[in-house]
Amino acid sequence: MNEKITTIAFDADDTLWINEPYFQEAEKQFCELLENYLPQHTVSQELFKTEMKNLHLYGYGIKGFMLCMIETANRVSNKTVSLDVVDKIIEIGHDLLQKPIELLDGVQKTLETLKDNYRLIVATKGDLLDQERKLKNSGLENYFHHIEIMSDKKVTDYQKLLKHLDCKPENFLMLGNSIKSDILPVLELSANAAHIPYHVTWTHEQQDHNLKHENFVELKKIDEIKNYLN
Repeated sequence: MNEKITTIAFDADDTLWINEPYFQEAEKQFCELLENYLPQHTVSQELFKTEMKNLHLYGYGIKGFMLCMIETANRVSNKTVSLDVVDKIIEIGHDLLQKPIELLDGVQKTLETLKDNYRLIVATKGDLLDQERKLKNSGLENYFHHIEIMSDKKVTDYQKLLKHLDCKPENFLMLGNSIKSDILPVLELSANAAHIPYHVTWTHEQQDHNLKHENFVELKKIDEIKNYLN
């Protein structure tokens, strides 16, 4: 890392707080609901197909996930799924929307350490209302100069973000748990990126890597970033 960094962006889900384990538990409940039609692992595969088919329509987030569960249930049951099952699917989604916010280890201390010397922002994907709710309930809102809830995290999305922030790539550092979304597009812009692996990752975000780049660092936990900023 270099001393030119002035702006540090944090992914939210599974970087600042727990998220994917809640989705995996919800998916497990959904698959159990439909095991009379197909084995649970097959239902899971069918759900993923539906999510990928609809991603360009729904984007990322719980509401799209709920719609994909309902569509998948309708398909695997040959349109015979009961309204009772649909009600249970909606209930699974509502439960997801009301999960408590559990910060990951070291997050608040790290933000406290960095806030006086860097412009801190959140750059995350997901549903606008849900991510705003999570940020508000996290108690972290006041640490951030700007909140960017993105429809996607491709190179063009980061270009727009940097333009909005009036920030040069060499002055920008992105921290996140997804190589695909938080790291590779940022490095393509010649900005800086730090990967903080999380033990559970959505299939769509999984990507093997043996990444070597002068602007990249691999961390074990978020508070290690302090060691690389000087």
